[in-house]
Amino acid sequence: MNKQELIGAVAESAGLTRNDAGKAVESVFDSISSALKKGDEVRLVGFGTFSVSKRKASTGRNPRTGEPMSISASTQPKFKAGKGLKDAVN
Repeated sequence: MNKQELIGAVAESAGLTRNDAGKAVESVFDSISSALKKGDEVRLVGFGTFSVSKRKASTGRNPRTGEPMSISASTQPKFKAGKGLKDAVN
């Protein structure tokens, strides 16, 4: 399912127009992104938890040349599925 299909599914299940559903989906994505940008955690009970983890700087190897290269520190978004989502999938 891509973003447009998700918007269509939300519009159909909630009885909204595709335009309103698109705004709602975009708003949810923007809210989650801004919370993660601040370093906050987004916990949706029964669905899952979005969080941010920090990765330390490390040294890796260029696969083509084998030369060592430095990998800078970064923050990575993480998602951990909740029990309700896991049960729905299985």
